[in-house]
Amino acid sequence: MSGMQILAFLCGVAGLGATIAATVSNEWRATSRASSVITATWVLQGLWNNCAGNAIGALHCRPHHTILQLAGYIQACRALMIAAICFGFLGSVLALVGMKCTKIGGSDQSKAKIACSAGVVFIISGLCSLSGCSIYAHRITSEFFDPMFVAQKYELGAALFIGWAGSVFCILGGVIFCFSIANYCCKSPKQVKTVYKGAASRSHISSYARGQAQSANERPPAAYSSSRTHYFDKNAYV
Repeated sequence: MSGMQILAFLCGVAGLGATIAATVSNEWRATSRASSVITATWVLQGLWNNCAGNAIGALHCRPHHTILQLAGYIQACRALMIAAICFGFLGSVLALVGMKCTKIGGSDQSKAKIACSAGVVFIISGLCSLSGCSIYAHRITSEFFDPMFVAQKYELGAALFIGWAGSVFCILGGVIFCFSIANYCCKSPKQVKTVYKGAASRSHISSYARGQAQSANERPPAAYSSSRTHYFDKNAYV
């Protein structure tokens, strides 16, 4: 159980790091070389900056000057990626508290509930990141394959693939967390108390039965006890 939780925690932290890297990256989309006449320069766009580079390695970036005039899908992707980072950070904190190998979090039952919550939060983080990257990628592909779209066409950037990888790691870590403590997540507190009470009663009955058997084994046979008593009776009259 501890090994699975450590693996899940590493997957969640790796997914969180990939999500942060994708969010701050400027390469969410890049100009398509197939439709560009000048291939010595290219344009990169991200959620926060627009960048232009050339073949000699010079790269110039400028931030988006306004928020309200941005396209709706960019604002939605911003919100989803920020939410993914927040949920991933919260899941990491809950995972540290709820892991069995740590010394904080209270009893094993409370730690199991915290670990289950960490798994759910990691899954939500992965879904947010997956949704944000998918929305942005859908916009790029729809413009690229639209024959009526005459403006500059773009291709998928490296940040989208990093974001997808991070979402997969977060979801995988959350699933492993939930699977590692499935017995605690699926049972209600009354069922857990009933299981503990039944185990205690069975142990009490088994200990009582062992005591009865031991006392029966230590008791001398009936014939031996009667003959010994008769022998002492004869000596009493001598």
